[in-house]
Amino acid sequence: MKRLLNTLLVALLLLTACDEVSAQRYKRVRGARSIHWGVDNRGDSTLYVTLPEVRIYHRARDLKNYQRMVRAVKKVYPLAIEAAKRMENLDEELAKYERRKDRKAYTKAIEDALKEEITPMLWKMTRYEGKILLKLIDRETNHTVFGIIKDFRSGFTAGFYQAMAKLFGNDLKLEYDPDGEDEMLEHIVKYYKAGLL
Repeated sequence: MKRLLNTLLVALLLLTACDEVSAQRYKRVRGARSIHWGVDNRGDSTLYVTLPEVRIYHRARDLKNYQRMVRAVKKVYPLAIEAAKRMENLDEELAKYERRKDRKAYTKAIEDALKEEITPMLWKMTRYEGKILLKLIDRETNHTVFGIIKDFRSGFTAGFYQAMAKLFGNDLKLEYDPDGEDEMLEHIVKYYKAGLL
């Protein structure tokens, strides 16, 4: 019996030593904000990992709202990133045209192409997902959707689209507020970008 206990103790010590060796080789922790090694006064190495904040929901309703927002972000955040990229490209292309008439014709052609491409996706979205998309576009471009339409097309066109959005229960003038109303959305986007969702 004593021999069996000694064997188990040796095996446990070997497993512990193997874990320490593999931990020292481990350089990346998924989702960590910062990672660094520290050495104490005895020469022992310690891995310090700073993890992102974890939210805990006590009410089932709050957890459902969080899960609903996570699903919406997963669905629409890639569209917001694409919108930001296209806006940058559009700025570069419009700089090539000197005449206002040429710029207007170009933006009209882009608008028509976008309508054909994006309209089927928009019909599959809920109002809630549309609201999240509008806020994320504001987050990625630093402009409301209304402002983008007004800058690239005209105030009349922006007003028309705003009226249509209001008719369907949305608002193109929605602004993103990461420190206030959209704090939970900001955390979800950070988790999504870190690959934790």
